[in-house]
Amino acid sequence: MFFRKNKTVMPTPETALPGRATPIPTAAEHEIFSRPLQGPYPDGLEMAMFGLGCFWGAERKFWSLGAGIWITAVGYAGGLTPNPTYEEVCTGLTGHNEAVLVVYDPKRISYGTLLKTYWESHDPTQGMRQGNDVGTQYRSGIYTFSDAQREAAEASKAAYQKVLSENGYGTITTEILPAPQFFFAEDYHQQYLAKVPHGYCGLGGTGVSCPTGLTAA
Repeated sequence: MFFRKNKTVMPTPETALPGRATPIPTAAEHEIFSRPLQGPYPDGLEMAMFGLGCFWGAERKFWSLGAGIWITAVGYAGGLTPNPTYEEVCTGLTGHNEAVLVVYDPKRISYGTLLKTYWESHDPTQGMRQGNDVGTQYRSGIYTFSDAQREAAEASKAAYQKVLSENGYGTITTEILPAPQFFFAEDYHQQYLAKVPHGYCGLGGTGVSCPTGLTAA
């Protein structure tokens, strides 16, 4: 398979891989929660989507929150190629980010708590990489499903930038965009670190706490 020489530059519609018309197969149920991975989800639940590096470790950060989390899933979002495979995403020719979808109960856990977990679980100042993982699929991103989520995300970004700057870090590179289509990743990627507890996790936070109480539930 062809790989780009510079995987830190987004492809164009002309250079992106064509993909396919039908979704790739994935798991039917969540490995831990034993609930339908792709729904239907109960009424009253909300969705959140984040990109923060290798999605194996990123997903574990959110399912570990426990109460209030209904489903977590890994997939590909924010790119050009429809229904991409993992191998295609790794070429740098789809433009997709490795993303985590979180379905949660806002009566039990707030979006602000998800944002705090997000910011503290990676270094959002690194651009198209996270640690040793380099490429557009490892960029930092928050993908919002409502105006309220967007406003909360922007407020938390500004607050976290302040404390990061005070601790010697550079400018946050996180993209905050309306939630794009989420393509579920292959079965073996779903809840990978529950199946392989000592598997690879390249995530590393800054050690700087994100201020709390900045966002509405």
